[in-house]
Amino acid sequence: MWTGENLEEAARRKVAWLIGVVVVLIIAAGGWYWYRSQHAPAPPPSAARPGPAPAPPSSEPQIAHPIPTEAADNAALPALNDSDQLAHDSLAGVLGKGSLEQFLVPQSIVRHIVVTIDNLPRKKVAIDLRPLKATPGQTVVTTQGEVTTLSEANFARYAPLMRMVQTADVKSMAVVYERLYPLFQQAYEDLGYPGKYFNDRLVEVIDHLLQTPEAQTAAPLVQPKVFYEYADPDLEGRSAGQKLLMRMGPADERIIKDKLRAFRAEIVKNK
Repeated sequence: MWTGENLEEAARRKVAWLIGVVVVLIIAAGGWYWYRSQHAPAPPPSAARPGPAPAPPSSEPQIAHPIPTEAADNAALPALNDSDQLAHDSLAGVLGKGSLEQFLVPQSIVRHIVVTIDNLPRKKVAIDLRPLKATPGQTVVTTQGEVTTLSEANFARYAPLMRMVQTADVKSMAVVYERLYPLFQQAYEDLGYPGKYFNDRLVEVIDHLLQTPEAQTAAPLVQPKVFYEYADPDLEGRSAGQKLLMRMGPADERIIKDKLRAFRAEIVKNK
């Protein structure tokens, strides 16, 4: 769902690059959490980030895609709750300070990236735990006859973010991610996943995002109440992360998918 005219869309980006913001989306992210108008109540964080009931911690996580141990030096890292400056400076070195200041929410960076990534395959994301700032502007639709679709004018709103995505070096992002990996792992376990490995979850989420359908034409919308929805039940039933990618338009979706594939190759190259 997303709001109609005269209501500000609280679109948040993720697919943040995963460390900068999870290859955007992602990472985007991200980031990038569309959907909620400023007048709509935000969902409780507990409802937006469901997880399994805590299980007894195991001595070692079961690992499918291990991060090289030489890249993850716990001794050289600050505590997770004191890691914002290191995460900020590490990302600024890769993405550029100007780009980073434009997009990044500077508090609880690692924790917010982790919860966002974990939520992307779900129906909702925790908009109050976003690692990236809201996309400026409002949702714009176009209507021809009885058919309403998302206007191409929306895609321009993502242009500054897409410039950062296109110029970001995937290998350098992977180095930052591996360097800070113990912090990501701790944040993931703190969510309620003892014995689980965050890099495995990241690979799983990237694979999920890569399965996003690429529409050749604008998908029709309906507005049963305040929010717009896809008229096609298959599209409306997609995850928050996949619908975010679809909303960015086919050209941006292809660019992000290419970056996600490249990033995935870097973080599983030892397998």
